[in-house]
Formats: sequence, C-alpha cells, structure tokens
Amino acid sequence: MKIGVVGTKGGWSSELLADAVAERTGFRLLVDMEEACLDLHNGQLWYDGVDLRTLDALIIKKIGSRYSPLLLDRLELLRFAAEAGLPIFSSPLAIMRTLDRLSCTVTLRLGGIPMPPTVITESPAEALAAVERFGSAVFKPLYTSKARGMEVIDDGPDALARIADFQATNPVMYIQQKIDIPGRDLGLVFLGGRYLTTYARCSTDANAWNTTTASGGKYAPAQPEPELIELARRAQALFGLDFTCVDIVETAQGPLVFEVSAFGGFRGILEACGMDAAGLYADYVLEKIRAHPTTHR
Repeated sequence: MKIGVVGTKGGWSSELLADAVAERTGFRLLVDMEEACLDLHNGQLWYDGVDLRTLDALIIKKIGSRYSPLLLDRLELLRFAAEAGLPIFSSPLAIMRTLDRLSCTVTLRLGGIPMPPTVITESPAEALAAVERFGSAVFKPLYTSKARGMEVIDDGPDALARIADFQATNPVMYIQQKIDIPGRDLGLVFLGGRYLTTYARCSTDANAWNTTTASGGKYAPAQPEPELIELARRAQALFGLDFTCVDIVETAQGPLVFEVSAFGGFRGILEACGMDAAGLYADYVLEKIRAHPTTHR
C-alpha cells in the first residue's frame, strides 16, 4: 500500500502523520507541493520522481507553511489528480471551501450555524460603521491561522487610520465583533464525520484577546455538552472533510462557531486528550482504501 502525505518538511504534524502511515504500510513519502509539477498533457502529477497518481492515496495534512491564496492554486493540482481517480483525504474541493475564511463563513451562515456578528466590505466607511456598531472589532485576514495578522480595532479617533493600515494588505475586510471569551474556547474534533474528542485552549495571559498557543494559550481536556457536540457536527457536515476541528466559544448568549478547520490539528488532541490522532487518521484512510480499492491505475 503506497500512501503519500501532503505536508511541510520538518512540520511536526506532517512528519508525525507520514511516520504513522509508514509504520502501517512500510512506505513513506512526504510531499511538498511547492516542488510538485502537474503535466496536464500526459496527465501526471510529479513529485521527487514519483507520479503521485500511481499511489494508492494521498492524505493532505498541510498545503503550505502559511495560509495564502497560493494554497488554492496548489489544491487545484491535487484536484486534477482527485478527479482523475486518486483517493485524496480530505478532498481538495472540501479544503478549498474552508481555507478561505469568507467562503467558510458564508457556508456556515447559510447552514444556519451561529457565529459572531460579522461584516465583509471593501469600503472604509462601512468598516468604520461596523466598528462603531460593535464597539470593538477583530479584523481578520481571509487566509490565516492561529490569529496571525488579526487586529483588534476599537471605536475611537484613530479607528479610520487603523482601518486604512489593515486594508493596505487586506483589500477585502473581514470584520467580526470582538467576543468576550470566558478564559477558553473549544476545539471539537471529527474523523470521517464522527465525533472524536474535544480539547480546550485556555488563556494564560489576562491581556490577550485570544486563546491561541501563539498568545500563550495552553491545551486542556474538555467535556462538552451533547448540544455543543451536535452543533459542531452540523457545522463540519457542511464541508465533508475527512479530518477537521470545529472552533467554538461558549458565551452568555449561547455557543458561537468561529470556524471549521481546513486541516485540523494533532497537538491539542495529543497534549490534552492523550490521543494519537495521526495514527487514527492513518487507520481511517487504510480502512477506506481497503473497502474501496483504487481503480485509477
């Protein structure tokens, strides 16, 4: 069985998943899409001398070290292979719909999933009106993770200038009302649409506005109520990802979903829950392939 892992060389989760696959199959290939080549004339997708279409499957753990529109182009290369018959987990199209924050948000809201009040605009005047209405707003790049590039802008005399600075690198502004997070938010994990576990990201810095590990947040185990698990299940079901994490915050007004992750993380599951998500994911893929042998070659 030859299963490749699309990821980043040296990346903790990518290497962990590649190791898990190798332990089960005896084959290890970690694919960096920056070095891949799609030959459309011959229908081949090459990486390091291997036509990826000859593999039994690919698992996408990461598509690049930083989120950007470039990742959508790399996913198009994989979409060609997927639609030509190569099993890919999760499907490139499913990942595309979550990778772009705006696309993910529109899908969630159309699906009736509760989220923080959100405004999307290219107009500085409308952005300022949103800040005035919210009192305090988080401006989020459309392609980012772990709160990188996000800015909190409060209503005040310098708000318009700060909006202009943000828009200089983010023409389409994604503006979300700043939510008072009660010391933690939750990551609910799903494998093949089945609920797996939950971990919490707990803030350790009273001055931090988010709970990400980049801002000092720590992982901890959590036991959400069945209603919260059902909300997360509904949210992730809109996308059809094989492995994902749904970020939820519990507020006085009820639970709100921040996002459905394009890739899902392994570290929080391991540190908080003691669960080998990489091994479980590898077993899941092997089971799927054995149940439906590939016919593309």
